[in-house]
Amino acid sequence: MVEAFLEYLKQFSTSPLSIEEKALLHQAFIPSRLRKRQYLVQAGEPCRNFAFIVKGSMRQYIVDEKGIEHIVQLGVEDWWMGDRESWVKGTPSVYNVDAWEDTQMLLITRQSALELLKKVPAFNEMTCQLDERNNIANQRRLTSSISSQAEKRYAEFIDWYPELAERFPQHLIASYLGITKDTLSRVKRQRMQK
Repeated sequence: MVEAFLEYLKQFSTSPLSIEEKALLHQAFIPSRLRKRQYLVQAGEPCRNFAFIVKGSMRQYIVDEKGIEHIVQLGVEDWWMGDRESWVKGTPSVYNVDAWEDTQMLLITRQSALELLKKVPAFNEMTCQLDERNNIANQRRLTSSISSQAEKRYAEFIDWYPELAERFPQHLIASYLGITKDTLSRVKRQRMQK
């Protein structure tokens, strides 16, 4: 499974990995699997590992005092999942992260990631580029959620993440967008009529 990550890493660096760097990557990542609905992280526990999805899909969510799930993140192949704050600080997570489908993934601890940042330039380049993309995506999502109507939020979601729209059911997408399932159904109907 680590070979899938090595292939993914190529898009972030122009220089090929050395034999030593490949060995470090093989040592750092732990192949793992989750069955559908099995947790990577449960609220109240620290996030000990971050996951690179090789095959399958996952979701990150919080459950409010009424027991309603609110989707924070959805992920598919070549996406990273975990509670970053908990992983970095070692504090209990407020989120649940579980597999939406049976999932194959590569796990990495915080300590292993810090070692790779020092010793594998391609991993460092990847991390910097992903941090930039993540900040842009979070800023877009925040702006959309505070200033856009449901129709625009859904249109942007489809434009930005077509692979997520195909893999996740309507109720999860609605939760991710901060709208009801009925509102999403109405928005989709209106789009089809145009």
